[in-house]
Amino acid sequence: MGSVSQAYLESEPVKGARSLISELCRQFYSLGWVSGTGGSITMKVHDSSIPKPQQLILMSPSGVQKERMEPEDMYVLSGDGAIISSPSPKPYPHKPPKCSDCAPLFMKAYHMRDAGAVIHSHGMESCLATMINPHLKEFRITHMEMIKGIQGHGYYDELVIPIIENTAYENELTDSLAKAIEAYPKITAVLVRNHGIYVWGDSWISAKTQSECYHYLFDAAIKLHQLGLDWSTPDHGPIQVVKGVPSVDCRMNMSKKARIADSNCNGKPFPRCIVLDIEGTTTPISFVTDILFPYAQNNVGRHLSATYASAETQDDIKLLRSQVEDDLKQGVIGTVPIPSEDAEKEEVIAALVANVEAMIKADRKITALKQLQGHIWRTGFENNELKGIVFDDVPEALEKWHASGVKVYIYSSGSRLAQRLLFGNTKFGDLRKYLSGYFDTAVGNKREKRSYVEITDTLCVDKPSEILFLTDIYQEAIAAKAAGMEAIISVRPGNSPLPDNHGFKTINSFLEV
Repeated sequence: MGSVSQAYLESEPVKGARSLISELCRQFYSLGWVSGTGGSITMKVHDSSIPKPQQLILMSPSGVQKERMEPEDMYVLSGDGAIISSPSPKPYPHKPPKCSDCAPLFMKAYHMRDAGAVIHSHGMESCLATMINPHLKEFRITHMEMIKGIQGHGYYDELVIPIIENTAYENELTDSLAKAIEAYPKITAVLVRNHGIYVWGDSWISAKTQSECYHYLFDAAIKLHQLGLDWSTPDHGPIQVVKGVPSVDCRMNMSKKARIADSNCNGKPFPRCIVLDIEGTTTPISFVTDILFPYAQNNVGRHLSATYASAETQDDIKLLRSQVEDDLKQGVIGTVPIPSEDAEKEEVIAALVANVEAMIKADRKITALKQLQGHIWRTGFENNELKGIVFDDVPEALEKWHASGVKVYIYSSGSRLAQRLLFGNTKFGDLRKYLSGYFDTAVGNKREKRSYVEITDTLCVDKPSEILFLTDIYQEAIAAKAAGMEAIISVRPGNSPLPDNHGFKTINSFLEV
């Protein structure tokens, strides 16, 4: 938009956005987010005819009673942050109008995250969450239902929010906020210690929904802490102190130098996170090859026939169609064309079964296959036809690491659903309470360095070497090491032999870690 006409400034999209901001500020005031003239909100004027980076930006003014704002009190800015329209002054005792002191921070969210709206809250929960452990640089929480309201997160995921230090003036936070956004590519919020939180989304609805979820989670963390419970662990059990091992709070409050010096294993630094492979590492290869794969292969036709009309199965079929089209172009052996969507159900299923059987036979690590297998296995676990198997040392080790404050994650070529099913249904009970999250091939191939770089970015550690990866595959260990992680190879019965002089430490039991 080279220039903005007065007619456009008075158009319905702009007027609607003005009214919406004043309405939301009244609601946020009742929640305690923008009391005492603090806090602010900004949003873009949605207009499908204008590219998002060029859409107008509306911003609430600074130093005003947010609950008493009227639509005409808003500032209008261009996509690059230049003020286009200012509100008219009001008589005493109102102060002269001034654009929000948060403007430079809002613009960082717009430019670096392509946000559609940003909310700055002074809610008490967001302040206290940063004060409980004054040395923490991150707020972490997992296994809470409201995490699902945060973009890109599920119940089993660990939510990580960076904390930046407060300054005397709002605009002085700009550089710190930008660095946090750059360092944490998946976040939608930044906490400011003793101050509040900035939350953004691709629309005002997304920003509002996430803000509500963040404040709920902060409130839950505060109350869990008051009860002596650890909000950052999957089971939210009592904050534990294990002899010779610092408690979760103690470990997380250590300086970087102290954490490096901390030791629990032969004088070596204790890892902050452990990432586990499944097949040949936590679980016998035979369980996968002799039980899970045959179960999926023998039941794929029955599953597709029984669930064919469901949205979930149609999504599985869509993925398989796409994969088969690529396979046909590349001449992959065993690939069979899938009839069009207009074909008879039986024809489509027969072709799908043929392709899936070929994929399983070739042990292909592809998302289309793994997603369908996960759904088939879910039925097997629900019907008690399947039971997850792990090596006997695994539960004890998981419990030990959990008590030590170490976050444990799974990275497997099997879908995240399949991973949760396996660890949730073992003869040792539900082991998911010890796990903080799950990764599958959506982050990349397990033999490629970039996959482990992606995991490192997600876990938001100070450096990759704070992550220990356990696998039975030499090539996976090589890839993890190339990404800066520590790697140990698991030697279990039935695993393939390792090359001579492979250079990695090996273990026969997790209890050796």
